[in-house]
Formats: sequence, C-alpha cells, structure tokens
Amino acid sequence: MTGDAAELAALRDIYVPPPPDWWPPATGWWLLLLIALAFLTWHAWQRWSGVRRHRQLEHLLDELALADDRRADHQRLIRLSRLLRQIALHRFPRRQVASLTGTEWLRFLDTSGGAGGFTDGPGRVLADGPYRRRATDRVDWPALARLIRAWAATQAGHARVD
Repeated sequence: MTGDAAELAALRDIYVPPPPDWWPPATGWWLLLLIALAFLTWHAWQRWSGVRRHRQLEHLLDELALADDRRADHQRLIRLSRLLRQIALHRFPRRQVASLTGTEWLRFLDTSGGAGGFTDGPGRVLADGPYRRRATDRVDWPALARLIRAWAATQAGHARVD
C-alpha cells in the first residue's frame, strides 16, 4: 500500500479553467454585427435618398409657382416628370412602374394617390408634355403643383410596396 499511497500523494487536485471572458466575442457574433450594420446602413441610405427626392420635388414645385419664364417651362416639365418617376420607382417595384408611359402612367399615378387628377385633370400634360419639343401653353402650373404635392404627400409616409 505504500506504493499506492505514494502515487496518491503525488496526484494534484483537478484544475478547473476560469470561465471564458465575454470580450472579445466569438466570430459568429462579429459576423452578426457586421450584417446588422450593413442592413442599417442600407436602410438609412434608402430613407435618405427618398427624403432627398421629395425635397427636390418640393423645391421644383416651389420654383414652378414663382416662375415667369415660359421658355424654361418645358425643362421644368421634364424634371418634374423625371422626379415623379424616381419617387414611384423608389416606392413601388420596378417591374410595376418602369415600363409605364402615356395614359398607363397617368392611371398608375391616379391609383397610387392622384385621385383622378392625372388622367382627367391638370396632370394630363405629363403623358406627352415631356416628350414634345416645346411645352404646351395650356399647362395650369398652380393646379399641377397642387396635384403633385398631394400625390407626393401620399407617397412620403409609406414604406416600399413589394
């Protein structure tokens, strides 16, 4: 027994390592954090670009209300049409909006918040006005500006529809 007792005396106590530190986190947590930051950055960019387009539209509509130069009306109409399409593309799926032209485009604007003012009201000029060489003289700019402001206001508070 003396041999066994000597062996037992030579044994050491069980060593329990300390619990792992909470910092630095494991690789999976770093990856999750990176994905979350990428998503938040993308979402913030989308939101900022939508707000920027609406500000550009408001600025252009304010400019139209104060405009006296009839020669620049055609360029303003082109910019207005382009901004409306950008807002619609930002808000609705590309496949639903990108190919629309003419009366189909006006019907889309009416169903998405125009309440008939585009096909039957002052918004009719957007069907072919931007594609003519010169703007028509029959553009009711104050009424068109009110209609577009109302449409843009309905779009500003909504998330993207997919």
